[in-house]
Amino acid sequence: MLDALLDDLRAEHDDLRRYVATADLGLAVPAEPWDVRDTVSHLLVGDEKALLAAAAPDAFAAELPQVIADPQGFIDSWLEAGRHLSKEALLERWTAGLEALATAIGKVPEGTKIPWYGPPMSPASFATARVMEYWAHGQDVVDALGVSRPPTARLRHICHLGYRTRGFSYAVRGLPVPEGEVRVSLVAPDGSTWEWGSGPDAVEGTAEDFALRVTQRRHRRDTGLVATGPLADDWL
Repeated sequence: MLDALLDDLRAEHDDLRRYVATADLGLAVPAEPWDVRDTVSHLLVGDEKALLAAAAPDAFAAELPQVIADPQGFIDSWLEAGRHLSKEALLERWTAGLEALATAIGKVPEGTKIPWYGPPMSPASFATARVMEYWAHGQDVVDALGVSRPPTARLRHICHLGYRTRGFSYAVRGLPVPEGEVRVSLVAPDGSTWEWGSGPDAVEGTAEDFALRVTQRRHRRDTGLVATGPLADDWL
């Protein structure tokens, strides 16, 4: 399972790299005030920090006081990594870093949790989170370019994470998590159905629309998602 996840992470990177390779790095993306270069820099340094967490967790932990002291400044500092690099150098460093990260995650002993800026995660959850990060920021790039990218089976990772983190989406806003479950039923890119959960309250639609919504890349009204029941409606 982990090997397949890491292959999907590599594939998500490769797809986005192809779009970036022909893009104007100064093109603004929807995540204001970032541009394409900032987006790549964020992913690049995110991969390097993730590599540190996977391969040298004590060194990663040593940086946490800086993060706690100025979280926004810490994230903003990531953008500096790519500000003075040529496109070729930026792409080379980005690709090499992603491969190093994937290799390091694959070597984490089974049962070990990888530390991060939130709760520590298993290697599989850690890889899934990186797939989500790549896909979501990749959407910013293709939106900026005004192009569409074909949905793939890798959307299942984002949809699974979206379903699993329903409670977290309330908690991070300081809201109580509603009691009860929401069933998610989605049409996959190949026409099959992906389902999570059970019960009368449900979210239905395409996997792509659900992924766009849970990563906050689309407003609910700009998707074809349908909510049945108050729990599902409130979540969307």
